[in-house]
Amino acid sequence: MPMNRSKTAGLGAKRLGSVLATLTLLSGCMAGIAPPSMLRMHDKAAPNSVAAQGALAPQAAVSSPLIADLLARQTVLPASGAYAQVADAVVANSAGAAEAELRVARLKAEAQSKNWLPQIGPQVTLTSLGGLAAGLLVEQALFDNGRRRAEREFAAADVEVAAVGLSTAMNQRVFDGLSYYVNAERARAQAGVAEQAAGRLQAFVAIMQKRVAGGISDGSEQQVLNQQLAEMQATVAADRQAEATAMAELAALAGRPMQGVTGLTDLPDLAAVAPEPLSVVKARGEGARAIAQAKMQISGLRPGLSATAGLGGGGINPGVRLNGGFLNPGTKDNIAALQQTGDVVDRQTAEAAETANRRLVALAAQKANLASRQAQGAEVLRQTDANLTLFTEQYKVGRRTLLELVGQYDAFARLQRDQASLRYDMALIDLEIARDRGVLVEGARL
Repeated sequence: MPMNRSKTAGLGAKRLGSVLATLTLLSGCMAGIAPPSMLRMHDKAAPNSVAAQGALAPQAAVSSPLIADLLARQTVLPASGAYAQVADAVVANSAGAAEAELRVARLKAEAQSKNWLPQIGPQVTLTSLGGLAAGLLVEQALFDNGRRRAEREFAAADVEVAAVGLSTAMNQRVFDGLSYYVNAERARAQAGVAEQAAGRLQAFVAIMQKRVAGGISDGSEQQVLNQQLAEMQATVAADRQAEATAMAELAALAGRPMQGVTGLTDLPDLAAVAPEPLSVVKARGEGARAIAQAKMQISGLRPGLSATAGLGGGGINPGVRLNGGFLNPGTKDNIAALQQTGDVVDRQTAEAAETANRRLVALAAQKANLASRQAQGAEVLRQTDANLTLFTEQYKVGRRTLLELVGQYDAFARLQRDQASLRYDMALIDLEIARDRGVLVEGARL
């Protein structure tokens, strides 16, 4: 009797070995003998390499109006100019993390697109004699309450969310690069005003030194002028440091120095550019994914039916399997709760649209306020310039002191410096609006 058992166990082990060998051959036929791509490094891949353009291009597994909308978006940046040079540099130096996430999502969607096919797997059972009986089990769903369709919908929605993430990431990257550039230009312009003022104050200090040497003025007046000159020189140094810092950050983002790029680029009227904000598009994609997930959960709470066929040493053994969840007192309420997902998604999408619109309105109002301040500041600057001319004439005839003239000029220089900054503040607001609407990068480049 022990010999029979050992012989039976030996036969079971041999069958198991043959079945596993067969499964190995089948997996080789289906997937090939190459290792998975996640375990291989691409020949040209590098930590800072950018993914190939066309990551948003439609594929067979997922055809989405959402992705088509992202592809059709046109950039508001002119084809040439400083903005275009900065944008091209930072896009070319992208590490491509968002592109990689999109490729992963598309591979998953491609896999789920085949989930209607029969599933094949090993089947190992313990016989009454203590041996192992091995074979293949083929299972085909007959009725699954729409679970497999929901799985395909979930994977497709996941691709859409990843596509929006790619567009958001690239628009944010271009915005970051352009923000560094605009801030550097602002610091350069302010430094130019401050340097001119420092040179004029240096001339006033030289005059005061002569007055002190001749006994016309005392040393306290010279100290006041020296302090004003030192403050203006410190302002120049701070502006130059801000310019150097912004350009260094831009060079790190672009992967190369961006010296020689100067000037601002006028953008078209963004009020006429009306693509949906990316935050709303993302909310819609996440909503579709949440609905698909709810469908999968609902189907899991209901029983399903599948046909099976066991392939073993005894031939084909057909059968029917009941799977899925079992009915319990809380199933009805769980299903009812999951069925409310669509309403929740609609409300969340509406809230996202409201939030995005409020932000765009606030940015537009902020820009209008800056434009008003610029116009008012220009008038104040004109009047201050006229007063400075009057002070200069009065100083020449002895009706104004040198300190009064220097104080008027210092106020004029600081007002001129602040006025120069407003233009760049408005440029940054334009870039923010373009980023939120997803029109800083051409959709076809993604």
